[in-house]
Amino acid sequence: MNIRNQFENIIRPNIVGHAHCDIPCGIYHPHIAQQGAETVEKMMSLIADLGAASDSASQASLSRYVTQKEEAAEIVKHEVRIIWGDYFKPPHLEMFPDLHEKVWNIMKLGGACKQGINPDDAKALRTAVDEFADMFWKSKEG
Repeated sequence: MNIRNQFENIIRPNIVGHAHCDIPCGIYHPHIAQQGAETVEKMMSLIADLGAASDSASQASLSRYVTQKEEAAEIVKHEVRIIWGDYFKPPHLEMFPDLHEKVWNIMKLGGACKQGINPDDAKALRTAVDEFADMFWKSKEG
């Protein structure tokens, strides 16, 4: 790196910011988390349908299903964290005293769904995310 580039980096650093928004924009919606949970459940169903098939087409499908399942579970965790951390405020905890436990449970279920293929975990994740979404919408009413 020459001296001119070093000088440029000091004057105009190349910094990239990444965020949901943090303005705060006030735009929150649990739909993406719910869609992610539904995707996890569907991918687990497709994985189960493959059974013990070992042909190359089935193995390719398995690889895609697992990748999508893991990505969707991470999206669920990410979207729930944003709403929980940025939207919900102390007065909401009075309405929903189990909010933190609900979010913690979603994080644990999301991790279990990333790690395994237990359809019960996927169903529990979807149920927990739907309950979280209900809390969100009820908080908008009051």
